[in-house]
Amino acid sequence: QLQASGGGLVQPGGSLRLSCSASGRTFRDNPMGWFRQAPGKEREFVAAIRWSGGTIYYADSVKGRFTISKDNTKKTVALQMNSLKPEDTAVYYCAAANGALIASEIRRKDNYGYWGKGTLVTVSS
Repeated sequence: QLQASGGGLVQPGGSLRLSCSASGRTFRDNPMGWFRQAPGKEREFVAAIRWSGGTIYYADSVKGRFTISKDNTKKTVALQMNSLKPEDTAVYYCAAANGALIASEIRRKDNYGYWGKGTLVTVSS
């Protein structure tokens, strides 16, 4: 019930917008997150947002370049990625948390039990 889209090939410095649809089931008010996994590396936290209140969290590596947003009516979450770097190359996943989560839990992938299929982002000239 989570479907991510919007990946592709982009040159360094370019932009991409990823979208995740959470329709089809109720995830209550559980936070939605974006994670990524580069080849040979562990899946890492990118950004998260709460449906209610809209509190946002970012990984330090993307702060100032990426923007997460939500549409409560459409139940979609987007990740606007600007000033992309080669090191942003990865498969990006959207995920729904298992529960409400407190701030210290929001960046841990183990607290997300619902995952969509990933979408590949390649940043290369």
